[in-house]
Amino acid sequence: MAKNSQDKVLIVGPSWVGDMVMSQALYKALKETNPLTNISVLARSTLRPLLERMPEVDEILNSDFAHGELRLSERKQFGMNLQDGNFNRAFILPLSFKSALIPWHAKIPNRIGWRGEWRNILLTDCRKLDKKAYPLMVQRFIGLAYPESTQPPDDLFFPKLLPKEPNEDFKYSRTNLSSKKNVLAICPGAEFGKSKQWPAEYFAEVATRVLRKGWGVWIFGSSNDRSVADLILGNIEEDFRDSCIDLVGKTDLSEAIDLLSLVSVVLSNDSGLMHVAAALGKNVIGLYGSTSPDFTPPLSNSKKLISTDIECRPCFERECRFGHLRCLTEIKPERVLDAITSFGQDVN
Repeated sequence: MAKNSQDKVLIVGPSWVGDMVMSQALYKALKETNPLTNISVLARSTLRPLLERMPEVDEILNSDFAHGELRLSERKQFGMNLQDGNFNRAFILPLSFKSALIPWHAKIPNRIGWRGEWRNILLTDCRKLDKKAYPLMVQRFIGLAYPESTQPPDDLFFPKLLPKEPNEDFKYSRTNLSSKKNVLAICPGAEFGKSKQWPAEYFAEVATRVLRKGWGVWIFGSSNDRSVADLILGNIEEDFRDSCIDLVGKTDLSEAIDLLSLVSVVLSNDSGLMHVAAALGKNVIGLYGSTSPDFTPPLSNSKKLISTDIECRPCFERECRFGHLRCLTEIKPERVLDAITSFGQDVN
């Protein structure tokens, strides 16, 4: 391809919030290589708010294929409808066979991705992944932007989401932003399972401590996190509960992103919102139970990652096989409070 010629790219995006945030690193690498690259991202509509806040994305193509659905005839028709899109390259980020079908049916001449599920017949540039050489997911994304190599690129492009101004009525009436100098955002959910969820009473203890110092506390999450949010609220000292704003199940992803951009510190389990907070440039405290930051750390220079060194972690199990959840219960609230203080916010 001639230098700075038009490059029209289709990217089949990941299915999860955190992975989609990290995929922005690939878009940045493509634009860095050729600023004229036109990037279209195929993604689930629920992830559209993330892509709308990535300036590198020129077009968003909604996909209604749920995670795990095959629907071969619909994928074929979708791909055929893209044949007039003049795409010259496609990057397929998921490792599944089905994720490579649409670019193949679209007859995009260059189809690039890592090997997986026997999909080499669908890709023109099917790369064998050396997991030791490419330990980070973001390295695997960025690496696809360049010719195949045994070593990952030197530069890591950190995601950077550009928030929009929250609706004024929502911003002030539901968060009481105007009356608080510092706000701690708590993200206690984790779709992965209980082995990622720090105890609710620990979240409540941290919340109470910062509330005593005059902070505000906002709790974020989906409706699936309702029970843990209620446990947190129930364990916060009663005198301070009015300064704790419960946003669980009350915001969509778009609102959550823009509200997170307004807080001082984000305390989160290893979840999608942790990666959103990092991409917003927030001070992030990431709590790791059964998982490890060695593969998908929040991409930020302002983070504190907290875990234990017990012998059975990381196990990457959804449920603790021993039933003790020590990888979470042994992360005491004092460690989190020390992390907040390390950001220049004394709460001890």
